[in-house]
Amino acid sequence: MIPGPSAKPLPEDPGPEGRAHVVFPGFPRVPHHRPNRLQVRRYPRIPAAASASSRQSVCGTCKMADGGGGAAAASAAPTPPPPEGRGSRAGWTQRLRAALAGAGVSLWVVAGLGLLYALRAPLRLCENLAAVTAFLNSLTPKFYVALTGTSSLISGLIFIFEWWYFRKYGTSFIEQVSISHLRPLIGGTENNVPEPGSPSGGREADTNRQNLSECKVWRNPLNLFRGAEYRRYTWVTGKEPLTYYDMNLSAQDHQTFFTCDTDSLRPSDTVMQKAWRERNPPARIKAAYQALELNNDCATAYVLLAEEEATTIVDAEKLFKQALRAGETIYRRSQQHQHQSPQHEAQLRRDTNVLVYIKRRLAMCARKLGRIREAVKIMRDLMKEFPPLSMLNIHENLLESLLELQAYADVQAVLAKYDDISLPKSAAICYTAALLKTRTVSDRFSPETASRRGLSTAEINAVEAIHRAVEFNPHVPKYLLEMKSLILPPEHILKRGDSEAVAYAFFHLQHWKRIEGALNLLQCTWEGTFRMIPYPLEKGHLFYPYPSCTETADRELLPTFHHVSVYPKKELPFFIHFTAGLCSSTAMLALLTHQFPEIMGVFAKAVG
Repeated sequence: MIPGPSAKPLPEDPGPEGRAHVVFPGFPRVPHHRPNRLQVRRYPRIPAAASASSRQSVCGTCKMADGGGGAAAASAAPTPPPPEGRGSRAGWTQRLRAALAGAGVSLWVVAGLGLLYALRAPLRLCENLAAVTAFLNSLTPKFYVALTGTSSLISGLIFIFEWWYFRKYGTSFIEQVSISHLRPLIGGTENNVPEPGSPSGGREADTNRQNLSECKVWRNPLNLFRGAEYRRYTWVTGKEPLTYYDMNLSAQDHQTFFTCDTDSLRPSDTVMQKAWRERNPPARIKAAYQALELNNDCATAYVLLAEEEATTIVDAEKLFKQALRAGETIYRRSQQHQHQSPQHEAQLRRDTNVLVYIKRRLAMCARKLGRIREAVKIMRDLMKEFPPLSMLNIHENLLESLLELQAYADVQAVLAKYDDISLPKSAAICYTAALLKTRTVSDRFSPETASRRGLSTAEINAVEAIHRAVEFNPHVPKYLLEMKSLILPPEHILKRGDSEAVAYAFFHLQHWKRIEGALNLLQCTWEGTFRMIPYPLEKGHLFYPYPSCTETADRELLPTFHHVSVYPKKELPFFIHFTAGLCSSTAMLALLTHQFPEIMGVFAKAVG
C-alpha cells in the first residue's frame, strides 16, 4: 500500500548491522570532501564491551526498532531551553564580537594606509612609481605575448586540475584548501562556534545527529563471495572491486558475529579471533587451517575458507556443508549449557549467529547453482526458526529468489509483511512493489494512448508506485534502463545511495527485463518524480528529505573506477568557472597581442 503524502515513514533503525559514517565538519551542506583512506596494517579490533552489546542485539534480545523508539527518540530529543535572559545575552555577545571583529579590520586598514603615507618620503614612492611606469612603457609587444600566453597556460592547467578533482572527489580543491587551512587563520571557525546553551547550538546539534543517523551503512544481504566472485573479477580485469573501507566494515561484522568473550577458552577460536582481524587474505586462510589443526569441528574456519579460498560456488558449497555439520553440533551443545552462566549465554548467541550465517550462505549457493526451490525452502525455514533475526534482511534474499521463480503471489505476500510504514525501507522493497504493480499494466501501456485517453486506475497505481520507489532511491532507474554501466555490488550499502542502487540493479535487472513493457513504463514515468520534490534536500513527498551525505559515503564504499551517481545534481564550483574564465580571457589576450602587437601595445601602455 502506498502511503499518502502526509504519512511519512518513521526514521529507519539500522539495527546491529548499521554503521555510522562520519561527516566531517566545516564543509557545505552537501559534503564534497575527499574520502579519508585509512592506512593501517590490521583491521581494528572491536572492544569486548561493544562486541558483546552488538551480539546481544544480533541474537534477538532486542526488537526491530521502529522509527520512533529507543535510542533514536532519545538522541532526537530537543535540548532544554536556556534560562530566561540567556538567549538574549548570547545574541548580544555574538553581535558585539562580530562588531569588534569588523572594527578591528577597519583599524588595521587605516593604520596601514597611515603608515604608508608617513613613509612615502623615505621610501621614495613617487620616484619608484615613475620608474615602474617608464619600465612598462619600454616593454615590447613580445613581452605581453609571452606574459599572456604563460598566464593562459598556468590558468588552463589549474582549470584542468580543478575539473579532474571535482569529477573524482566532488569538490573544488581550492575551496577545500581555503576552508581547511585559510578559514581558521582568519578566525572564521571561531566566529561560527555557537554558545553551548544557545538555540543555534541546539539546532546545529540536532542537524548533526540527523546527518549521523542518515549516513549508516548496512550489510548487503546479497553480497557476493570473495574467492569465487570478487577475486575472479580481479583476476580477469586487474581491478579491485572492494574498497578498504568496505572490507574494514566486513571485518568488524565478522568480529561481532563470530567471536565472543569465551574464545580464549578454546585454542581454535582464539586463532580465528586473530584471523578475522588480519588484513592479508593469505594470512587469514593460513590461520583458518591452523584452527582446523587444533579443532577439526571449527565451523568459523570452514566459513572463512568457503568465503575466501574457494574459487567456485561448488567448492564454497562443499565447505559450507562441512561448516554446517560442525556448527549444528556446537549449537546443540551450547543450547544444553546456555543457562549455566552469562558466558554460556554469550557463547550460544555466537553459535546462533554462525549457524544462521552458514544456512543463509548455503541458500545463496543453491540459488546461484540453479536450485532455486531449495534456496527458497532454506530461507523460509530460517525466517521461521529465527524470527528475531529479521533485521538481517533475509526477506530480501527470499524476494529475489521468488522473482526468479516468477511466484508473484508469494512475492506479494512477503511484501505485505515487510512493506509496512513502521519498518525500514529498502530499494528492494520499494522497487519490487513497483514492479508488481507495473506488471499488471505494462504489456498494454502506450504513451500515445495514455496521453489521448488518460491513465486508468491501475496505471495510476503503477505510476505512483514508481514515483515512490524513485523518491526513495533516485539512482536505480539509470542502472535498470542501462544508462549507466553496472559493477559488482559492494559488501555494504548505504540506503538511498548509489551503492544500494548498484546492488539492487545487479540482481534485479533480469526480473524487470522478463516482464514485457516494465522498463518502457519506467522510462516514461520515472523522471516525473522530481517535479513533486523540487527541493529534495529540504522536503520530501512520501519520505523524509533526501540525505545530503550519501555521496561521501558512497565514494568510500564503491571502487574508484566507478563514477558515483550524485543526487541532486550539483552545480560546478565557483573556482572552476573562475579558472575557466581566466584561462579563456588570457588566451584571447595572447592571441590578440600576437595578431595586433601595435594596437595591444598602445592599449597596454594606456592602461599602465
